[in-house]
Amino acid sequence: MAKVANAPELLMPKASAVWLIDNTVLTFSQIANFTGLTEIEIEALANEDIGKGLVGRNPVEHKEITKEELDRCQADPTSHLQRCKNHLPQVKMRSKGPRYTPVSKRADKPNAIAFILKNYPDISDAQIVKLVGTTKPTIAAIRDRSHTSSSSLQPRHPADLGLCSYTEFEATYEKALRAAGKDPEKIKAQKDASQAKAFEEENERNKSEQNNMAGFDFSNFLSGSSN
Repeated sequence: MAKVANAPELLMPKASAVWLIDNTVLTFSQIANFTGLTEIEIEALANEDIGKGLVGRNPVEHKEITKEELDRCQADPTSHLQRCKNHLPQVKMRSKGPRYTPVSKRADKPNAIAFILKNYPDISDAQIVKLVGTTKPTIAAIRDRSHTSSSSLQPRHPADLGLCSYTEFEATYEKALRAAGKDPEKIKAQKDASQAKAFEEENERNKSEQNNMAGFDFSNFLSGSSN
């Protein structure tokens, strides 16, 4: 799909996906294409395998898409959603210096660092410093569990915490993989396959539990309660 000129990135892709799942009849493919997430992630959000309790964000109210565009794509499952154009001048980002993080989000940094160290070991400390806006001593402390918050860490994706965008994170991860001599596309395909397998196994376990409950004899309990 060709990107719309000056189309802004979604501020909260997963929250927007949740709203579209709950309030439209768009296909998982259409929602994935619009939000930049994978179809596996969209299905997981729909089944509440991930993002449980996440509040949906209406992209129409936030002028990221028009109602007419939603209606058009709901009527045609093969069409792609086009984001609204942004006529404001693009914000210039500083190329040097530490990333500024609002005070309200600084407490989330250790959780983001823990998430990256656990799930994306190819990303270097220098890249984490730039991505999250932290320091190498902090990263080292979280890695060796000497950080003051080690006992209460809850690893979460830095983009979910608002510390960076999904696009920035993916660009950093791809750069790290290339630096390690790995093929980003191949690694991504492997991760998608692994996620799909995990979701399938979880669904099978749920079905098995439901079948076991369906075959359970409750008559003894019922007769006991009648007495």
